[in-house]
Amino acid sequence: MPLTRSDIRRTAEKYLARHPAERDALAGLITLLNGAGDPTDRATLPGHVTCSAVVIDREQRVLHIGHRNTGLLLTPGGHIEGDRTLLAAALREVCEETGLQARDLCLIPQFLGSPIDIDTHDIDANPSKGERPHQHFDFRYAFYLSPHEHPELALQDEEVDGAQWLELAKVRSSTLRRKLLAARAQGMDGKPEPVNACALIHDGAGRYLLHLRDHKPGVIWQSGAFALLGGGRTHDDQSLEDTLLRELSEEVPELRLEDVKPYAVEADTSIDGLSVPVQVFAARWRGNAERLALHEGVLLRWFAPDELDRLRLSPATRDLIRRHAAENPPDTKQAAAPAVWDGGSQTVLNGIGVHLHLEDAEGRVLLGLRHPESKYAGDTWHYLAGRCEQESALACLVREAREEADLVIDPADVELVHVVHVVDTPGSLPLMQLFFKASRWEGEPKVLEPDKCLTWKWWPRHELPDRIVSYTRTAIAAIAEGRPYSQLGW
Repeated sequence: MPLTRSDIRRTAEKYLARHPAERDALAGLITLLNGAGDPTDRATLPGHVTCSAVVIDREQRVLHIGHRNTGLLLTPGGHIEGDRTLLAAALREVCEETGLQARDLCLIPQFLGSPIDIDTHDIDANPSKGERPHQHFDFRYAFYLSPHEHPELALQDEEVDGAQWLELAKVRSSTLRRKLLAARAQGMDGKPEPVNACALIHDGAGRYLLHLRDHKPGVIWQSGAFALLGGGRTHDDQSLEDTLLRELSEEVPELRLEDVKPYAVEADTSIDGLSVPVQVFAARWRGNAERLALHEGVLLRWFAPDELDRLRLSPATRDLIRRHAAENPPDTKQAAAPAVWDGGSQTVLNGIGVHLHLEDAEGRVLLGLRHPESKYAGDTWHYLAGRCEQESALACLVREAREEADLVIDPADVELVHVVHVVDTPGSLPLMQLFFKASRWEGEPKVLEPDKCLTWKWWPRHELPDRIVSYTRTAIAAIAEGRPYSQLGW
């Protein structure tokens, strides 16, 4: 899918959240994004969006190229040309202008694919191209050289007149220079390190858990193939183990691993072709994969190493599993032990969800509109809610209220008012949904997780929105009637 105005606005707002002092300086960009013209079209005036690549080598030098038209020494970059993302535009430009390949570059842990800088600069008129004076709003993305030999440059002769690697203190852009020096003080050293984490999950009896991803080429990494569970690090993750646990909680919330340990660092390739160092964690689990509620992808299955050749699977993942299997022969005692879930009389674990029921002075109920791209109930109204992790239900409720809406709740002011026992789809794990009513709270609802919730609104109980989670509607009616229990999907 091509880049959209909302994609650019979302990137700009996240950048300004990290650099609020720059909002006035980027007022022209905000005006552009709120206007009618295509912000990426070079014909849009008085300015449009461009992208640049800040390539840093292992000596902490930044690649600059000489532009024939302007005579300036700048980081590689240019106009957007139907690119999928802003980062992809920056990557394409640096490859076209310098001869570098995408595999020669990787993301920097301090930035993780977010722009390091957004710069506004004036562009002189170019009569030969029929261009009036205008401005470029340049989104700058930083990359490390990937961990192999320093690649040779093959400069684009038509536009580029030479290249130089400049020390951070000599970078030509003052705003970029300042951010690079600050990043170096925070640990940016030019040496690639893992920015993704995945789990090599085994049952101790010779089987390995694999995840079949959705077939969405250009959107999903390893699209349509079996892969290990996991994903990319975010700015909020304190460690790569935190990355792994967060990803698992999003993909398979009921999965609880044992004996999680770093196992290996492997190289992979991103959707954009970047080199991606991945921290692989080995972990053990012994359950029935078909009983797990999978929130991303198609299915989870156990496979023995000798079955891997039958699967669409990256050679690197196949070799990784076989190496681990050779180093960790099956435990015969564990092989004879029953799985946690095995149908029949075996216990089936239920997921636990907590929900906050708030009523204002007029008796209206607080609901949030979930983001259209949310993994659950997109573009639908729902309670403030969350899944219990390694915590009590009340602790989960208090945490979610603070994290999602900046509401402070004392557990002493909370009572359990309803339970809905839900089966979303036939064969899926049952969920025990707990609804707690708070008699008092501190703060006004704020949107703190815009990727999950777009807005909070108080709704009269008899005028609820049409698009509302079905068990939420059930719970609201039951609470008003004083009924303690409901069930759906059984």
